[in-house]
Amino acid sequence: MTPDRARIDRLAGRQHFVVTRRQVLELGASATWLRHQVVTGRWRRLHPGVYVNHHAALDWMTRAFAALSYAGRDAALSHTAASMWWFEKPTARRLRPDEPIEVSVPFRRTVQPQPGLIIHRRRLMPAVWSGAVRATTAPETVLDLVARADRLDDVVGILTRATNTLRPEEIRAVATARSRLRHRDLVRDVLAEVAHGVESPLELRYRRGVEVAHGLPRSELQVRERLGEAWIRADCRYRAHRVRVELDGRLAHPGGRTDEDTWRDNAALLASGEITLRYRWSHVAGAPCRTAVQVAEALRAGGWGGALRRCSPHCTAR
Repeated sequence: MTPDRARIDRLAGRQHFVVTRRQVLELGASATWLRHQVVTGRWRRLHPGVYVNHHAALDWMTRAFAALSYAGRDAALSHTAASMWWFEKPTARRLRPDEPIEVSVPFRRTVQPQPGLIIHRRRLMPAVWSGAVRATTAPETVLDLVARADRLDDVVGILTRATNTLRPEEIRAVATARSRLRHRDLVRDVLAEVAHGVESPLELRYRRGVEVAHGLPRSELQVRERLGEAWIRADCRYRAHRVRVELDGRLAHPGGRTDEDTWRDNAALLASGEITLRYRWSHVAGAPCRTAVQVAEALRAGGWGGALRRCSPHCTAR
């Protein structure tokens, strides 16, 4: 029987160029015809029984759809793949050639891993259809990534980035419902800090390691205001003492201080008489005691009458 090539191509077009062996056979193709497409280089076999009807470079959606087609019934993108789906713009969905697509399937099913594909089995499948793919829900995806993170800064980064899209209470509700969750206490604490304005691992380290540990007053976080013709935002502001602190994480400012940073600092100085202190990871994480001393000096110049507290027996703050 002659296959309906036009119908096959239309089907592949709706599925990001992916078709399964079963679909092709149902449209009139034979196993010999299908094998011929692969042998001649017209098509590419990605996984057993899953094909792409071209031989050009594969985009992320093609790889994701192929992974779900192979994994079968009730499968869902999860972990890094689900994170890409929920939290990255379509133009940013780029995976390194050696980075696999991760898929979860119900625990009762066994699906063999394939090159470029990692299979997770889970007893609960909190997944939804979203557009062309099925994926674990956004809050569940966040906690999946948290559960396998080893570094505390990575946990903080995952949570603070996720709260650009999700409300903290959405993640908190799912965390509460999980009977087992690695880093549970940290998740609770970070979400509470996020509710007060913390937006990055560096900001959380400053809050805890510099301010709280050394008895400094608590700053206002992410203060947005209009100065002149422009809107500016301060990471941390001690309004009563006319001090601002800007925390420049490497991801936010890969080249260090920018021209816009300088204009902002100067505008704040001219409009309100506030000085701006600027710190990076090496200051906050590597020398929190020395950073606390400098912030305290600035606060005292603005009228703060408090005393620094030593954070440990080896603290150098005086």
